Amino acid sequence: KIVFYHVEKETGTIDYEELERLAREHRPRMIIAGASAYPRVIDFPRFRAVADEVGAKLMVDMAHIAGLVATGHHPSPIGHAHFTTSTTHKTLRGPRGGLILSSEEFGKTLNSQIFPGIQGGPLMHVIAAKAVAFGEALRPAFTKYQAQVVKNAQVLAKGLMGLGYHLVSGGTDNHLMLIDLTNTDVTGKDAEIALDKAGITVNKNTVPFETRSPFVTSGIRLGSPALTTRGMGEAEMERIVGWIDAAIKARDNETKLDEIRVQVEVFARQFPLFAW
Repeated sequence: KIVFYHVEKETGTIDYEELERLAREHRPRMIIAGASAYPRVIDFPRFRAVADEVGAKLMVDMAHIAGLVATGHHPSPIGHAHFTTSTTHKTLRGPRGGLILSSEEFGKTLNSQIFPGIQGGPLMHVIAAKAVAFGEALRPAFTKYQAQVVKNAQVLAKGLMGLGYHLVSGGTDNHLMLIDLTNTDVTGKDAEIALDKAGITVNKNTVPFETRSPFVTSGIRLGSPALTTRGMGEAEMERIVGWIDAAIKARDNETKLDEIRVQVEVFARQFPLFAW
């Protein structure tokens, strides 16, 4: 049986009081924290306190924020969660893959559940790439990179809100933001398609208290890590905000979307994916 906790409608942030109430009522064996479209800091100590009160284990999935955690730009779940999972890509900027962190107490159980069973043979090239990514994460340049990821996200958020867009929670503390289009005549699907035609990749995303189908949605999710990796800074974020706004407004105008795409392509060539 799964019981969901929610965010507060007024703030868009996790409703910790509801979490506490539901935990006391249902006495779960495990509480899960972590998200793929949550733009605010997660209070891991508070999650652990609730878990301890009801005798539950705490699992945290930090896939989206692992890079920020590695450099101190988001509080770490380590020491609070009994189990921590993550991908090795996203903000950690490594290869597609994953990891599970826990204590020796649960090591044998975890290993027996992973292999043999749900994991195939080891991919040595991916293991090597993970080692490279972890090595990069230990360097001062990676801390500087994560700081810029956060700065860029905040500039994007401020610019979009300045143009009248509603962001879930009113901004961001991390690398992503979620535009809520619920009270407009634009769907997440509409915005995603228009922006794709304009050369800007986002994804449609459900929003808290969603009223549309998950295949249509009322939101779009944006993030700054890939742009930051290519060397873009605050000034570039301001230009991107303008193109996002223009493309959404011109979603039914193919000619205008083509014009924006040309501008975006010229701009993007200044920040090559591979600099050698």
